[in-house]
Amino acid sequence: MSDPSIESPVDSPTSANSAAEGRANLEPPRRQGRAAGADSTRVPASPPGKATMRDVADAAGVSLKTVSRVVNMEAGVRPEMQRRVEDAIVGLGFRRNVAARMLRTGHRITSIGLIVADLANPFYSVVAKAVEGVAERHNAVIIIGSSGENATRERELVLNLLHRPVEGLIVVPAGDDHRYLEPERRRGAQIVFLDRSGGNIEADAVVLDNFGGARRAVSHLIRRGHRRVGFVGDSITVRTAVERLEGYKAALADAGIPFDPELVRLGSPAVELAESAAGQLLALPDRVTAIFAANNRQCVGVLRGIRGSQRPTAVVGFDDFELADLLPIPVSVIAYDPAELGRAAAELLFSRMAGDARPPQRIVIPTNLIQRGSGEIMA
Repeated sequence: MSDPSIESPVDSPTSANSAAEGRANLEPPRRQGRAAGADSTRVPASPPGKATMRDVADAAGVSLKTVSRVVNMEAGVRPEMQRRVEDAIVGLGFRRNVAARMLRTGHRITSIGLIVADLANPFYSVVAKAVEGVAERHNAVIIIGSSGENATRERELVLNLLHRPVEGLIVVPAGDDHRYLEPERRRGAQIVFLDRSGGNIEADAVVLDNFGGARRAVSHLIRRGHRRVGFVGDSITVRTAVERLEGYKAALADAGIPFDPELVRLGSPAVELAESAAGQLLALPDRVTAIFAANNRQCVGVLRGIRGSQRPTAVVGFDDFELADLLPIPVSVIAYDPAELGRAAAELLFSRMAGDARPPQRIVIPTNLIQRGSGEIMA
């Protein structure tokens, strides 16, 4: 069904405008724009983004009904007319007012937010694609933001999105205190944490088996004779880093190896920092012979550090990454399906938005060890 009263986002519909536009279907086509076969469309002097459908009709020399049909992708418009309308739309910078259309037609467009830690990390692109797939099945759109592992930025993004509003949020937490979300949840906001649980809040979370995966990785290295195993991970404020460090400690305890804080390098979220951390571990008087890298970016940095030292060193990384199996010594990793992580979080969010009132859920995605060569180097 056509909707002749859709305007740009900044033009709020008024009763006068609606009445005028409603009469447009009874008026003959306006010919103030170019005539048929002319080379250009007369563009009224409207500021970019503030043009109305009436402006488009005037510029194209067509009726408001014709513009409505083109905007709503309806049939029945001659190719020449469609071209004229499209030229006018481009020239005027016209934007349809989706919110106004929803109010007039009753058609509801759902939107959700996805806040990740680092858009440059391929892990999050896989997660985002999986979330988008679920959103598409629910006729919803997603808005994506990146916190850059900054708790303040995370909070700004969350509150901005909730006030737009979006119906629900999937958040990879950067901070460790999410009590600021309680007022929003009381007002009906639906929030699912992904990859890490929220701090100081009882809320839905879809996470990995961080503790078990790290424990399995380090135990694997210890069984190859390594007793000096280094750990390169994120900041202590990042929950996944803490859980993986605890798994590292548990593997040492299982083997009767005392925990040595000198072998732990935290605060290395970027490749360059992880490379430096690996170099420090390999330069110790009693150097490490193996390193557990707590995520994919850190694993890349560790591999660079090992190459720079030119010392044979065993490596197991948490998270698989592209080309890991094609390196001269293929990289052993703790792997899982990041798409499964995104799908599970999105399905849980849409379930909540549909009225699911169960207590907060914690879904744990399992991990497995892939042995490729780097983790099998003997001490």
